[in-house]
This record gives sequence, C-alpha cells and structure tokens, in this order.
Amino acid sequence: MIRALCRREVIVTTLVLTCEIVKVACAAILMVKDGSMKKLTKEWSLVRSLTASGLPAAIYALQNSLLQISYKNLDSLTFSILNQTKIFFTALFTYIILRQKQSIQQIGALFLLIMAAVLLSVGEGSSKGTTSSNPDQILFYGIVPVLVASVLSGLASSLCQWASQVKKHSSYLMTIEMSVVGSLCLLVSMTKSPDGEAIRKYGFFHGWTPLTLIPVLANALGGILVGLVTSQAGGVRKGFVIVSALLVTALLQLVFEGKSPSAYCVVALPLVLTSISVYQKYPYQVKKKPL
Repeated sequence: MIRALCRREVIVTTLVLTCEIVKVACAAILMVKDGSMKKLTKEWSLVRSLTASGLPAAIYALQNSLLQISYKNLDSLTFSILNQTKIFFTALFTYIILRQKQSIQQIGALFLLIMAAVLLSVGEGSSKGTTSSNPDQILFYGIVPVLVASVLSGLASSLCQWASQVKKHSSYLMTIEMSVVGSLCLLVSMTKSPDGEAIRKYGFFHGWTPLTLIPVLANALGGILVGLVTSQAGGVRKGFVIVSALLVTALLQLVFEGKSPSAYCVVALPLVLTSISVYQKYPYQVKKKPL
C-alpha cells in the first residue's frame, strides 16, 4: 500500500522530515490538551533533554531513513514481517543495558522470529517468489536496510526505556524531543547527502502527491500511539496490536496491489504471529526464594 501511495521519485529525507514535523505537532497538541505543557515550561532543561533523548533520536533518524528505503523495494507484507525482528534486538539490548531477562518461552519465540526472517531473506533475495527482475536490489535496498533498522530500533528502544525509568520522561515529551533532535541530524546530513543534493535540485516536494501524505500521517500517528499503548495498555495488548497490523497489511496488499502474498510470506507469517504472541504472553517471572 505504501508503494502505491508513495512514488519512487519522492526523496526519502523529505518523507522522514515531514513525518517528524507531524509527530511534534500532534504530540504538542496532546500535551496542551492533557495540561502537561504548563508543567513542562517550568521543569524542562536542555541538558536533561539531550541526556534522555539525544542518542535515541539520532539512532531513530537513521532508522527511519533506512525504513523509507526499504519501503520502496519490498512488498508490504514482507517488509512488515522482517520489521518484527526488532523485537529480538530489543530483547537483546534490554538485557545488555537493563539486565532484563527473558523466559524460556520468550527465547523460543525469538528463535521462531529469526527463522522467519531468514526464510524471507532467502525467498525475497532470490529470483523465486518475487516480481522483481533484480534480486540484488531487493537484498541490498530492501532486506538489508530493514534488518539494520531493526537492530537500531532495538538499541534505541532500550535506551528510551532506560531514560523513562531514570529520567521519568513522559511518552509525549520523548516523542517531541527525539523528533526535534532527529530532524536536526537529518538537516545537517543533507548538506553532503545525495538526498540533500536532490532537494536543492528538484525541490523539497519533488514527486509528492496528495496521497503521499497518507503514509506520512499514518507513520507519525502510529509512532505516538505505540508509545501510548505500551505505557497504558501493557505489552500483551501491544502484542495483539502488532499481530492485527500484520493481518491488516496482508489484506491491504491484496486490495491495493492486486497480488496474493508469496509462498515465502505465507510460510513465514504464522511463525511471526506465533513468535509475537508467545513472547508477549509468557514474560519472565522472578522466582521467589523460599522463606
């Protein structure tokens, strides 16, 4: 669906920057509505903001650029499934940074997730099971970017969890801070990047259509909602949201792109669904010592 709404001529950086601007605007409106903006004006400081949000923001900025590249070179369902490997890397970095352990069931779920990712990599990277005549483009501009983005997502997510526990930042405030810092990083990189040259040559909105705003708005609102679901509804319900999103993606791909999922996606999808469900349902339980 994203590829149908976003033309190949669209410059990736313009999508990312516009998405971050929309995130800031939406989060600021929500903070004004719940009254936390008044409290922020008294307690906010630049040093605290950079400490809590600076590094995750820079990581997320790079991750978003990689995701936008991958969007254009993978079908919707394959992208969504590969993108779920971020759960594995989140678990890994959470253990490294916060020493948060996983249950045996969760470890098994993570292995299922890896199996699905490998299966999709082999399937989409070959000439079989794909409509593209250039498997190298699918591998290096589709699969590799989304997997690297998943690693970065796991690292940034763990850092954000650390910041929320230590710095007590709200979800909306973290969204605004990371979007601002991430946008500044992108603006600096545009001075030397190919995207920056393309923007100077063709204009910021080169290749845009009114339909391009749909994935931009969806990504921006989705980023805010994921934080709210996690903090207010808990991880189990977030797991149901992720599973539902995969199923909706498969349906939208059939409706908007007019093709059924490849055989590799059909095999990998139940592995991902099972993995996510088991991981969210069986969290690690601390064993109580006998008295």
